[in-house]
Amino acid sequence: MKFCANPYFRQRRLTREVVVGDPAHGGVIIGGHHPVVVQSMITCDTMDTAESVRQTLDLVKVGCQIVRITAPTVKDAANLQVIVSELRRLGCLVPIVADIHFKPDAAMEAAQWVEMIRINPGNFADTKKFAVKEYTDDQYHEELGRIEEKFVPLLRLCQQRKRALRIGANHGSLSDRIMNRYGDTPMGMIESVLEFARIARKNDFHNFKFSLKSSNPKVMIECYRLLVAKLASLGPDWNYPIHLGVTEAGEGEDGRIKSAIGIGSLLGDGLGDTIRVSLTEDSPNEIPVCQALLTQVEALTACLPERPPGFFTQPLSFDPFVFQRRPTPEIELADGIRCGGEQTIRVVVTRASWDKVAPQIRPRDDVRPEAVYEDLNLLEVDPTVPFSVNCDTQLVTVKDGVSLPEVAAFRLLASRLRDLGRNNPVLLKDCLIFEPVPLDPETALLRSAVVIGSLLADGIGDAILVRNETGAGLSLRLAFNILQAAGCRSFKTDYVACPSCGRTLFNLQTVTARIKARTQHLKGVKIAIMGCIVNGPGEMADADFGYVGGAPAKINLYVGKKPVRFNIPEAEAVDRLVELIQEHGKWVDPETP
Repeated sequence: MKFCANPYFRQRRLTREVVVGDPAHGGVIIGGHHPVVVQSMITCDTMDTAESVRQTLDLVKVGCQIVRITAPTVKDAANLQVIVSELRRLGCLVPIVADIHFKPDAAMEAAQWVEMIRINPGNFADTKKFAVKEYTDDQYHEELGRIEEKFVPLLRLCQQRKRALRIGANHGSLSDRIMNRYGDTPMGMIESVLEFARIARKNDFHNFKFSLKSSNPKVMIECYRLLVAKLASLGPDWNYPIHLGVTEAGEGEDGRIKSAIGIGSLLGDGLGDTIRVSLTEDSPNEIPVCQALLTQVEALTACLPERPPGFFTQPLSFDPFVFQRRPTPEIELADGIRCGGEQTIRVVVTRASWDKVAPQIRPRDDVRPEAVYEDLNLLEVDPTVPFSVNCDTQLVTVKDGVSLPEVAAFRLLASRLRDLGRNNPVLLKDCLIFEPVPLDPETALLRSAVVIGSLLADGIGDAILVRNETGAGLSLRLAFNILQAAGCRSFKTDYVACPSCGRTLFNLQTVTARIKARTQHLKGVKIAIMGCIVNGPGEMADADFGYVGGAPAKINLYVGKKPVRFNIPEAEAVDRLVELIQEHGKWVDPETP
């Protein structure tokens, strides 16, 4: 199976065109040879027409090309007519997507007024009960018949009204039927969307795209790779476009880094036709990040000098469909610091950075440099030409100045080492050729996260060196943040926070800040902050604790995916969350300054 045309050379996956609205009157075409489309979602109550219009206009003003609005009920879906009418009266022609969960009737209503309907196969025709049941083949077939009965009317209406569909599964919100047969796995997510796609194709409906989102970048990358390979195996006419996103990425640097790892890795391999960066911030903040990410991926993959023919056919050293860290021997990196083997991935800094940050490090600080680049016993090679390695216990990296995209260079290095029968630990670098002018902080962050995060998701890398960010302290912090976002190392509390929408039952930004103020010292604890039950029990993924909107001004608390406290007044909920963490032995008191 292949997940892209060539893992060393970016070549855009050619897909069907999906038409969203009338391209002659503000609509967009997704896929084909068209540029990647950026989109976002408004966060207010859909029944608040004035605010819905204002937020949509704010998004369009910063370059959003498709706007999604939730429609949790038929009443909300009906109000989309009013919202769209007012937008068109004001001259705004942006396509609107109705976000549907649980309510086929709401989808039918919304399809009369908006250009695209997003459905979640996990709950469009199913209620989530977390039931354990063994399905015979006949019973499973009966379930698919029930889905078809509910789905076909929407397909027919979309055909009549020239609407598009997004068939979008989320990790953790799969139907009980899928969970019982496939588990909460990438293959389960893929089968979930394919069930609906087969029904669409059976009814000669092809104006749809796929999405498979997860808050874990590694899972998200694996899902999309498997999906694209599966679609290719089904035949050339299964080349539907895909929407990329890391769901519940969070806020600030953490949200941007997670999104850059997941979305950037796939864009770098030529996958993806629309993107959304899901931040727990005001929605217009997402669009510049989308645009910057597209620009940086283009810059990171644009130039590839002519190479011998064998370079483009070199087999990968890893299985792209199942994450496994590349096996290496354990070696000494610096005094008292080892890397490779089962050791955590280490952070290396330059001598100049060491001299600046080392005097400021306190004995119990988790963020600290672990080795100096110039002091390493390091073999630096050009993987495009023959080289030799004398032993397995020397750290190896790509030497500076090699004119290859960084991801391609390190994939090639790992492949060449395997061909030599060597499994040396590898030092990853975020850049091989330095920019004449220092990069601004956001560009540096995105580039470093795309390069190092992509390779870590491939299972390559035993130590990392960040040099795109020239500030000594900032580059050190960025290195640790990338490792945390990639799920390779935990040095602080990990938050999974949804980006808010009209279903959200509390102010996500305010509550997230309140929870962080109380818990950000809990190293290794993962807390999910979810605005409603749609983004609650399932999509918390592997969080230790969950804070979920259950009703207006009421919060439900979870341990893992199990609800344990219900209908807590919002004013008390953060205190109750802290108590829950204490009860389960995950609490430590913060250190006094």
